Amino acid sequence: MLVTLSAAVTADGYMDDNTPERLTISTPEDMAEVYRLRTGHDAILVGAETLRRDNPALLLRDPEARRRRAERGLRPDLTKVTVTASGKLDPSLRFFTEGDAEHYVFSTVRLPELDRVATVIRSDAPSARAIVTELEKRGIRRLFVEGGARILRLFLEEGMADTLRLAVNPAMTLGEGRGGAHFAFDAPGKPCIRSRFGGMEVSTWQLKPDTAADDLRFLRMAVDESRKCVPCATSYCVGAVVVTSDGSVFTGRTHETSATHHAEQEAVAKALAAGARLHGASIYSSMEPCSKRASEPESCTELILRHGFAHVAFALYEPDCFVACRGALTLRESGVDVRHCPELAGEVRAANAHLWR
Repeated sequence: MLVTLSAAVTADGYMDDNTPERLTISTPEDMAEVYRLRTGHDAILVGAETLRRDNPALLLRDPEARRRRAERGLRPDLTKVTVTASGKLDPSLRFFTEGDAEHYVFSTVRLPELDRVATVIRSDAPSARAIVTELEKRGIRRLFVEGGARILRLFLEEGMADTLRLAVNPAMTLGEGRGGAHFAFDAPGKPCIRSRFGGMEVSTWQLKPDTAADDLRFLRMAVDESRKCVPCATSYCVGAVVVTSDGSVFTGRTHETSATHHAEQEAVAKALAAGARLHGASIYSSMEPCSKRASEPESCTELILRHGFAHVAFALYEPDCFVACRGALTLRESGVDVRHCPELAGEVRAANAHLWR
């Protein structure tokens, strides 16, 4: 998933003031640009505090963009997402009542009062990594995060943001005692584009490299490997590709040399036999690396972590046919850069058609 963070602050770094009224920081030109950026995403996320304080509708304002979504069989508005620790969310908020969108609420408590208006996803402590993983499983590929400050920091601290857009209004200053949430950011060494919209000074940082081309290239190789597998009623047909820091490539597929080996094991074994250094390497698997298995003591997720892989990409989340897999989330929680590329998911399903029947 590609995650874009967006925030507007005063010249002294405040996102709001300490009055009950909504504070408008952006100029009309900057807001128009934010509305335009929303159209390039599948979902929009704000924290529950923002909903309670500002009561935004978070609609897709561009009629043409709404029409294009409808033509693709999607609901006209972006999927709306929020996160709450207290569970204090009124179902009459505009977030729930206005527009035509799906709604997801990540919560630490049960919220039966929202059952009619949203899908509630329970978690002891909602994290950015878990939010991204759960939304990916539900088909979200691009997420636009608009705050508040606590949510923005959550995504930044967990390394789950690809881009940050920070708009500063140099003509607005609140001063100590009047400001509410404060947000400041700088990333020396990261690519940054500076621009202006109606007097707003906008900085857009690229926080992560764009790996999409390489991910798809090597995942296609992994899918090709999966097609060589002999179908088995007790395992998936999976292909994997290991790419080391020096560009060496090693492939593997399910049961290639052993009736208990997974594709990732096979590719890693070839790399080790060749004397390759795996710390910092990338691994591409047609299906999410397993996190639990019965045939061997070590899962593929544990294997990846033990060898210090830095980057993992896969095409299809593992279905719950055999076990409930949490490979992607475990890898993310361990600091691995994980990319989901659903463009090839249909080909992976086709390679495993014997299990879907």
